[in-house]
Amino acid sequence: MATVSAALKSRVRRPALLEKVMKPEETLKFFKGGQYLGWSGFTGVGYPKMIPVALADHVEKNNLQGKMKFNLFVGASSGAECEDRWAELDMIDRRYPHQVGKNIKKGINEGRIRFADKHLSMFPQDLVYGYYTKDKPDNNKLDIVVVEATAITEDGWIVPGASVGATPELIQMADKIIIEVNTRIPSFEGLHDINMCTLPPNRKPYLIMNTEDRIGTTAIPIDTDKVIAVVESNRPDKTGGNTPADDKSEAIANHLIEFFEEEVKYGRLPANLLPLQSGIGNIANAVIGGLAKSRFQNVTVFTEVLQDTFLEFFDSEKLKFASATSIRFSPEGFDHFYDNWEKYKDRFLLRSQQVSNSPEVIRRLGCIAMNTPVEFDMYGHANSTLVCGSGMLNGLGGSGDFLRNSKLSVMHSPSTRPSKKDPNGVSCVVPMCSHVDQTEHDLDVFVTEQGLADLRGLSPRERAQVIIDKCTHPEYKPQLQDYFDVATKKCLAAGRGHEPQMLDKVFKMHTNLMENGTMKLDSW
Repeated sequence: MATVSAALKSRVRRPALLEKVMKPEETLKFFKGGQYLGWSGFTGVGYPKMIPVALADHVEKNNLQGKMKFNLFVGASSGAECEDRWAELDMIDRRYPHQVGKNIKKGINEGRIRFADKHLSMFPQDLVYGYYTKDKPDNNKLDIVVVEATAITEDGWIVPGASVGATPELIQMADKIIIEVNTRIPSFEGLHDINMCTLPPNRKPYLIMNTEDRIGTTAIPIDTDKVIAVVESNRPDKTGGNTPADDKSEAIANHLIEFFEEEVKYGRLPANLLPLQSGIGNIANAVIGGLAKSRFQNVTVFTEVLQDTFLEFFDSEKLKFASATSIRFSPEGFDHFYDNWEKYKDRFLLRSQQVSNSPEVIRRLGCIAMNTPVEFDMYGHANSTLVCGSGMLNGLGGSGDFLRNSKLSVMHSPSTRPSKKDPNGVSCVVPMCSHVDQTEHDLDVFVTEQGLADLRGLSPRERAQVIIDKCTHPEYKPQLQDYFDVATKKCLAAGRGHEPQMLDKVFKMHTNLMENGTMKLDSW
């Protein structure tokens, strides 16, 4: 047994578990290639750091690349020093349901890693339903689940850290459990609202009527007999800095805030808006930063992830309360958060992703969803996952949970992105998405730095004209208008003009990008 430090002893209030303390390398005997593993974590925080790194070191030292591979299940993305290094060492066979990292993306798109994404509200329940382990030969459990905790209660329950994610359901499906207790960061005890998963026909509603409502426990119940090791962790979450806002994202934020002001003016939104959901990235940061400077007061948030700009929002005294499943601050943001713990700790809570992304709760609260796509088309479909219809980026994440069920569903995007040959070589507005994650039936508003298209109540051809007029970059507007005009003329003449498309030309912008490095065409 490893030596028990004073810090670890103060965090583990179940004495029997102190008898299971090990060093990370002492746990290697529990792992074999082909196992089904679960990790805690969500958007690069709250993930185990000691054992994944020890396993990677073991594989690298003993030249086991490609010979010791695992099936890995995490609520969303994990830390790059763990997950992406595993991908680089060819240690991942299957991965679900969301990931971030250069090496893991490369492994997926080269066909070495079998990956499938899923709505983040559905992944934990499908895990408990046994969908991911139904073909496992020995049993339908995850062989080992490695969980980061910031404390263990007298009952042996786990107090997570900066994320909850799918940890409750991973623990429910665990055959064996290893707990990494992180003594580098403060205990987050009291900041969580935990619900375990029940099966139909015995599921009950989540009785959340306001963002601050609590319906669960403050720690995750576990069967302590399943715990095979406790490891002390002294490593922080490696989050890196946030992408700063630029002129385009600031313009998008200004368009959106002006739109919200109009909605309040006409009585379609209350004066303090409705609970906000915001994705990740510089546009999301700009929108939240803009709201912190706006006239809106007593705003609430019901989302997945809180970033640094939410601290600014809290500090402005305009954000009343925030509910999420993860807080992904930069290192400087975490320092500010810990230094002002008393100020923030009663103004937010962290739920499991099955609740934070619950369609039932999102629809009841009437959330305002705001997310960034890869591309969107002139009829209002959006692609959140695949480049040119084939190349996986990260996965669907929770955007679909919110965009389909919110009162107001917004997609914000730059009108163009650079290609290797052209600073405006990729138009984010296309005739037809090369892959569809969110349909025209789910989305209400599109906004780029060029302007905002309100599609509510419009027919498909009306939507197309508004998107071309309001959202398209000037270098692509004549090209898209020409396509739409010709397609409309041909399809109406043929008696199929409800949503005009020319199937022989509809992906010509994409193919030209792959062949010539730009979506700009000489002609259709």
